[in-house]
Amino acid sequence: MINRDILNEKFKLLWYNVIMDDSYTTGNVDYRKLWKLMIDKDIRKKTDLITMAGISTNILAKLNKGDYISMESMQKICVALDCDVGDICVLNETK
Repeated sequence: MINRDILNEKFKLLWYNVIMDDSYTTGNVDYRKLWKLMIDKDIRKKTDLITMAGISTNILAKLNKGDYISMESMQKICVALDCDVGDICVLNETK
């Protein structure tokens, strides 16, 4: 019998390693903290954020690319995840 807790921890570790790689973020905003928070809250699919926060697929696409999103969308995400803006993103240095 497979222990679900062990599988869950292995899943988290795998995704932590993927999202913490510097090549994962290429845009103006680093949303890796958001992806890590979702993993910590056992939200396994990024698309679940669409229904949880009431955001559009376009906003999710912007998050995936590291693009800017509106403060309204940011607030929806923060309310859905019970967090603050600083818990989900970091601005990358501009060149």
